[in-house]
Amino acid sequence: MAVYTEIPDAELAEYLKRYDIGELHSLKGIAEGVENSNYLLSTDAGLHILTLYEKRVKKADLPFFLGLKDHLAENGVICPRPIPMRDGETLGELAERPSAIISFLDGNSVKRSNPSHCEQVGTALAQMHLAGEGFELSRENSLSLKDWEPLFNMSGRQTETVAMGLSAMIRDELAFLQEHWPSDLPTGIIHADLFPDNVFFLKGELSGLIDFYFACNDILVYDVAICLNAWCFEPDNSFNVTKAAKLLRGYNAVRALSDAEANALPILCRGAALRFLLTRLYDWLNVPIGALVTPKDPSEYIEKLRFHRHVQSPSEYGIDIK
Repeated sequence: MAVYTEIPDAELAEYLKRYDIGELHSLKGIAEGVENSNYLLSTDAGLHILTLYEKRVKKADLPFFLGLKDHLAENGVICPRPIPMRDGETLGELAERPSAIISFLDGNSVKRSNPSHCEQVGTALAQMHLAGEGFELSRENSLSLKDWEPLFNMSGRQTETVAMGLSAMIRDELAFLQEHWPSDLPTGIIHADLFPDNVFFLKGELSGLIDFYFACNDILVYDVAICLNAWCFEPDNSFNVTKAAKLLRGYNAVRALSDAEANALPILCRGAALRFLLTRLYDWLNVPIGALVTPKDPSEYIEKLRFHRHVQSPSEYGIDIK
């Protein structure tokens, strides 16, 4: 979440007339994240999130994102839901951007995860994967393996300003993953961005999942690999196998990974690390002028990728395989 687009007062007042949520109390920009402009909106009806969808998000994808949250909520996943306007529509336009008002989810993200957090995340991820079954819409992953090389090329020569030798490392990794990426594993709806800032907790208990704007159809266990990267490394970028084992235990308790899925984890973790390295690299080198947003340092994912490149067996992630 971030703020790129300011909203004129008169436009906001006119926009809110389309909803049954009462009068405006306050509007405050939310600076976290990098994708869309987000505001904490307070009205007579309480707190909501007002989102303006920026250029990276395709308008054609928005029915998928908004419909998915409704579908998941109907199937037991605690997540924000789009608030319908008086005419029943959930997608509008504000400040020349596609927009939506989303229900407010109580809780806070954790600054540093513990093994209990990780186990609960694994459980919630598996529940989401099962709940996604039957969702009628589909969306191709716009940041899948085939998209990584073009994304890397957009950073070009500036890559070496981040770390010497990084260009060669990325090219070697792209070649390896293109040769070894699995093609026969179970697929379905994945979150694709379930980082700590997208999971809320209350009194130590997971209270909901947010920010589904990378959600898509892809390999289910790739979502697990993304979470291992996001949740199971310490601030010094050392891997915490206890956290990983807990996350995988939580996941397996709801949706057991097959041996083929477990054996694919080292490659999928490498791919997940590269994917976030490349997006962070691009964002680090291309911060919009005047945007209220703090880009994330790509160096973290350089170190994570280096770790995964030396993993020889999925057992190093704390998972038992036959």
